[in-house]
Amino acid sequence: MYQKILCPVDGSEGARKALSESVKLAGLTQARLLILTVFRHHSLLDASLSMVDVDDPDTVEDVLRAHAVGICEEAKSAALQMGASHIRAVVKRGPPARTILGFAEQNRADLIVLGGRGSGDAENYLLGSVSHKVTSLAKCSVLVTHP
Repeated sequence: MYQKILCPVDGSEGARKALSESVKLAGLTQARLLILTVFRHHSLLDASLSMVDVDDPDTVEDVLRAHAVGICEEAKSAALQMGASHIRAVVKRGPPARTILGFAEQNRADLIVLGGRGSGDAENYLLGSVSHKVTSLAKCSVLVTHP
């Protein structure tokens, strides 16, 4: 049935629920599990604020990437503990919905499983949530979970 299941994670409760469902479905169908964490590019304001402390070599971009890597590694570890095998975990930078959709297409995902509520910002309430955009634009099946 499914050969590749993509589960985008952001560290939220909704993402943990989506991961659990992804692992169950991957086990039932012998599908490969793709875990994706997306972090946004920082704004010019963030960049200017990061220049205030010249003793700190980390840029805002480095901090965001490190945080995303931690979330992705935690999700992979949790999936392994739940019994998943054939897991690939990836961190990407970009607009969340567009990055998820592009990754799904590039990797020929048959199914995207994501949480209905993530750890997004106020922009998501004004422009539409990531899950709404993904369900509207995906070229494969999408399962939205709720905590």
